[in-house]
Amino acid sequence: MFPGFERFDLDPDDATGGARIHGVRGGSGPPVLLLHGFPQTHTMWHRIAPELARDHTVVAADLRGYGDSSRPESGPGHAGYSFRAMAADQVAVMAALGFDRFAVVGHDRGARVTHRMALDHPGAVERLALLDILPTRHVYGHVDRRLATAYYHWFFFIQPADLPERLIAGDPIGYLHSLLGGWGSGLDAHDPAALAEYERCFADPQARHAMLEDYRAGASIDLDHDAAGERIAAPVLVLWGADSVVGTGPDDPLVVWREQAVRPGLVRGRALDGAGHFLVEERHAETLAALTAFLAESR
Repeated sequence: MFPGFERFDLDPDDATGGARIHGVRGGSGPPVLLLHGFPQTHTMWHRIAPELARDHTVVAADLRGYGDSSRPESGPGHAGYSFRAMAADQVAVMAALGFDRFAVVGHDRGARVTHRMALDHPGAVERLALLDILPTRHVYGHVDRRLATAYYHWFFFIQPADLPERLIAGDPIGYLHSLLGGWGSGLDAHDPAALAEYERCFADPQARHAMLEDYRAGASIDLDHDAAGERIAAPVLVLWGADSVVGTGPDDPLVVWREQAVRPGLVRGRALDGAGHFLVEERHAETLAALTAFLAESR
């Protein structure tokens, strides 16, 4: 699904200090890292990546625990699946590929990793695009009935292992379809080949456990990390679906994200009309145009 791209697997001893990271690389020019969200893999970028590769070196990687990356132990306090650990993986991968400074585009959980990466590794992140999220700490601090209903899975997934794991195991592919089909324009928004990849990976009980550990970390150690109050120094593009939970909520995403920046004027963005959560699939052309313009500023 990535014509002209090379696949890679970087082992812990090579780069990541705890996880083997799988991904693809293609194109030439200024480097950009693409990070997927739950419950997807790097495959979600299969339409965006080849287009960006016309002017950029594009790396699309699976987060630890997802796709074909390895699934290390979570360890004390779910630290092994914190956004800090996931960000360190990807910075090490980019360094191993020869890039010490790069742009990052993240969707969903990948956008939360991108946010943490910009805070922990400001020298590496040249600019960042965040797709359809508000900051994790902000979300947990503004829970109401609307949000709890829409984000019920956040509270389901963080229950102690292995209760959620056992319940999802009753019909994992049916549950996957309910997630992918319920947060946007329906299951048909996803390319059949990409959907088959998501199904293959979600069928693995160890992968599902790792994904839940990601959410458990998000409700614990990640909040501890966020309490330090650092702010983003790099330019930020924020995109969200006008029909998504982010787009239909009471908060203006630009106002929220500008509060997270050293220089609020470096944060820009907009809603994509007619889009739910899965911007890349639902509004491919609009998403690509916004990213292309933003990334062109680094050339």
